[in-house]
Amino acid sequence: MYAYELFFWVAFPWLAIAAFAIGVFWRWRTDQFGWTTHSSQIYESKLLRLSSPLFHYGMMFVIIGHLMGLAIPKSWTRSVGISDHAYHLIATIPGTIAGIAAVLGLLGLIYRRRLNHIVFLSTTKMDKTMYVLLTLAILTGFIATVATQVFGGPHGYDYRETISPWIRQLFIFNPQPELMADVPWQFKLHILSGFTLLAVWPFTRLVHAFSAPVGYLTRPYVVYRSREATTKPSQHIAWDSGQRTWETTEQH
Repeated sequence: MYAYELFFWVAFPWLAIAAFAIGVFWRWRTDQFGWTTHSSQIYESKLLRLSSPLFHYGMMFVIIGHLMGLAIPKSWTRSVGISDHAYHLIATIPGTIAGIAAVLGLLGLIYRRRLNHIVFLSTTKMDKTMYVLLTLAILTGFIATVATQVFGGPHGYDYRETISPWIRQLFIFNPQPELMADVPWQFKLHILSGFTLLAVWPFTRLVHAFSAPVGYLTRPYVVYRSREATTKPSQHIAWDSGQRTWETTEQH
């Protein structure tokens, strides 16, 4: 086992995971007002309306597929009656469709951001870095899927024998870098690209992926009052037992 292999398949993933976890915590503690997508919809909406859903829904299914393929051992799917060939078809066909959607959506977003002058001016250096790393991670994953799964024979490359157990052991601090020795280079490049993106994730607008509008569930209702032509609402301050209160009166 060479030293560079230990770095790529043990040290580097751990460093990327640590940077991700610490970065998310630091960003949340110090920059909650910047925890946003920095939307540029106000500058251009037509391409955004098409490309953004295509990208986000494509990525959602890609991530779900990654989690299922990496976290669920082959023995589990066999135990419920799913053959290896059936699993290959289930994973490859929807995965390829989701990958195409994510790639097309990403290309649309990049095209919009590069050719729309106002949107381009609102693009920061970190945004540009993010787009490069995101493109690299998505394209290498798509290439790996097409090359080794779609055109890789009836069963494709069985990553559940190598990559899946490698990453599961990595997360329980029992690294087995030897499992990555014979993995196709397309997957190796995709993995390294993915961990690089993971390391810089908290410091980019991608951090918004961890936001959920949970506050809306308990937020008080917003009260709207109609403004009719015959109604002129006015407000005055009243004092009641030392309490300052607002009262609304309507003048007709």
